[in-house]
Amino acid sequence: MVDTIEALRRSHEAGLDLVEVAPDSAPPVCRILDFGKYKYELAKKEKANKAKSKTAEMKEVRLGRSMKIDPHDVSIRIDQARRFLMEGHKVQIVQNFRGRELMHRDRGDQRMREIIEKLADISRVETPPRLAGRRMSVILAPDKPKVDALLRKLAKQQQAAPSPDGQQAAQPKSVAAAPTNDVAPEEGAQKQKSAGRGAPKPRKAALVVGGIEEPAELKAR
Repeated sequence: MVDTIEALRRSHEAGLDLVEVAPDSAPPVCRILDFGKYKYELAKKEKANKAKSKTAEMKEVRLGRSMKIDPHDVSIRIDQARRFLMEGHKVQIVQNFRGRELMHRDRGDQRMREIIEKLADISRVETPPRLAGRRMSVILAPDKPKVDALLRKLAKQQQAAPSPDGQQAAQPKSVAAAPTNDVAPEEGAQKQKSAGRGAPKPRKAALVVGGIEEPAELKAR
């Protein structure tokens, strides 16, 4: 045991804080430490404890307002329940009866049995189907060993599946078109006209030889 004044003196010399960590004990327990770091470690521990102590929620899946529900819609509800079970939640399947549908309770029991069979690979029945008023329900809980086995199986299948990149065929490289000197007919005609206009045509001079007009070219020969 150390006197409070002595403890404060020691914490001041160490450049730290005197923190009371167990106020309910007799005598109270104090520690010389960095108070900011101490608060950070406490918050970190509380966050880790909350993550570990996360309780499973109860998810409710309703099969419509009455027995008149399409089989496709029932399949969608089953897939939704499967997703909840894979996430570790309990699922309550609810079937409502309207009017005279309550006289055919056996149909509700049959539907519940079918749902239980389809989800038997990842779940177990926690509460069997029971009727309360016009509401029939069953509670399914995730079967952890079955869920873990299914997750391992899916992981192996994903690893064994070929990657899509390996299946892609090599695409041919694009070849650049070589420049050509081809000219459209209209453009060629225009160029020829312009060339003809630019170069003056040679004029032929006429000479008179012996009374006969003769071109200058023949005289040169």
